[in-house]
Amino acid sequence: MQLKPIDLTQSVHTLCTQYPDLIPVMEELGFKDITKPGMLATAGRWMTIPKGVALKKLDLDTIKQQLYENGFEVRG
Repeated sequence: MQLKPIDLTQSVHTLCTQYPDLIPVMEELGFKDITKPGMLATAGRWMTIPKGVALKKLDLDTIKQQLYENGFEVRG
């Protein structure tokens, strides 16, 4: 399987625009707001995955592992 590289310094909006299949993965990981109309286009423009992890009090290493299991190579 070819892993899709994602850079954690990029905004959630940028990443989800590049990889639309990331949206349901993010929702499954606990970022349910990403599917609300307008959220990706507003908050998603400045929110990064690490910022969202901190805001939701999740474990970044767990999120990285789950992203890897869903076909994404985490960088940054």
